[in-house]
Amino acid sequence: MADARHFRSLFISDVHLGTKGCQADLLLDFIRHHDADTIYLVGDIIDGWRLRSGWYWPQAHNDVVQKLLRKGRKGARIIYLPGNHDEFLRDYYGTHFGGIEVQETAIHEAADGRRYLVIHGDVFDMVVRHARWLAFLGDWAYVFALGVNTYLNRVRRMFGLNYWSLSQWAKLKVKNAVNYIGDFEATLAGEAQRHQVDGVICGHIHHAAITDQHGTHYINCGDWVESCTAVAEHADGRFEIITWTTRAAAAEPDEEAETEAAAVPARAAA
Repeated sequence: MADARHFRSLFISDVHLGTKGCQADLLLDFIRHHDADTIYLVGDIIDGWRLRSGWYWPQAHNDVVQKLLRKGRKGARIIYLPGNHDEFLRDYYGTHFGGIEVQETAIHEAADGRRYLVIHGDVFDMVVRHARWLAFLGDWAYVFALGVNTYLNRVRRMFGLNYWSLSQWAKLKVKNAVNYIGDFEATLAGEAQRHQVDGVICGHIHHAAITDQHGTHYINCGDWVESCTAVAEHADGRFEIITWTTRAAAAEPDEEAETEAAAVPARAAA
């Protein structure tokens, strides 16, 4: 688009395509209005856990993949770092899907020379690593909360109100959840120090943040289920969290059909 904001880099995580809680329409609108030289997909873009238990793939989810593929064709470098929900792609490190590079981790050098470890972050989540049954149980409870959230936001739209996340609000009100977020941030900051880089950019916990409180520059992209956020790097190396809870324009028709190419990674999840 002619009026799209251009950044040096964009970081997007935890989209969860293939779930009813995914805010695909808002993400598609965000992608239309933002461009970057490099786009990092920081894990859980496709929700293989949910797709294995029941197929859900509406047109809006396919449109998101098509739009990303189109940005790659127009010159953007796109790097996909799989998370736990799209772990099926971890068998394809070093390969490309329609020009999208699949990597385990990446080192991003910002415009100001600072170096960042880019990683989804689930490998530092003890529940995911050592109690997968508990992780799956928590996932089902989370999906239930998102279902309630969907109906709540339908009512809010009737009154002209913006998107609001019940699950995110509840999570931040629970002491244990707040402590978990703090522990996760500290652990990832420590991992950045172990790699001898200046910071870390991650996802996984659905909580967007930019902080230096753990002695290292910690950046979390947030998600497109609860907070609808992404992280952008400006031309001077400055990072910004962008929240996109309101559509900026009506949907525009796609220029080309890429349905078959877009469906390949989704089929792999099934």
